[in-house]
Amino acid sequence: MSRQLEALETEAMKLTLEERAYLADRLLASLSEDAEIEEAWAAEVERRIAEIESGRVQVIPAAEAIARARDGLK
Repeated sequence: MSRQLEALETEAMKLTLEERAYLADRLLASLSEDAEIEEAWAAEVERRIAEIESGRVQVIPAAEAIARARDGLK
């Protein structure tokens, strides 16, 4: 790993959780060559957030969702 990358990683780890998540999202998006797909995913995320906020859908804890999925595989 280059020194520049090591220094960048050190600085990135000083960011808040939200800032690191945002940075990770931007970095991953920069790897994609298809902006149309990225835009579609962004629209889907916004749609799902709106559904949750409006009460049209109800969220369940991840542990419960995983348990349900495992039960469905049996």
